Amino acid sequence: MDVSVGDVAPDFTLFGVPEGEYQLKAYRGQPVVLVFYPEDHTPVCTAQLRSYSTSLKEFNSFGAKVFGISAQGAQSHALFAEKNQISFPLLCDEEKEVAELYGVLGPLGFYRRSVFVLDGEGEVVYAKRTRAGLTFQPTEELLDALRSVS
Repeated sequence: MDVSVGDVAPDFTLFGVPEGEYQLKAYRGQPVVLVFYPEDHTPVCTAQLRSYSTSLKEFNSFGAKVFGISAQGAQSHALFAEKNQISFPLLCDEEKEVAELYGVLGPLGFYRRSVFVLDGEGEVVYAKRTRAGLTFQPTEELLDALRSVS
């Protein structure tokens, strides 16, 4: 399935750090930014998540909740978040079920760097998937998507 702009985002429940279990539908009523990234501790992923983390105040000004999602487990996420001062939850999609739901798996089963912005009703208002994953969407582009729903 490929989730696109205008679709209602599929619900999911994933374990994450720092707090435990996260269920997407629990955040209805506020915008959500889902950041699918290939792997903890890699240069581009580190730059991307640090960039979004440093701008968390701006995301918060829209009432938005930001989640990073990848296939690594809680221990890897905890080390990655601590080492790089990532201040939003990192969710564990070890079975890649959520990645499959959102259509972000590449041909070899690896995560494609992708970002979805959801409005308060859970509708996708922004969807970007990269092919090679060597670049990421600038924070300002995501904030523009949030401005469009506030």
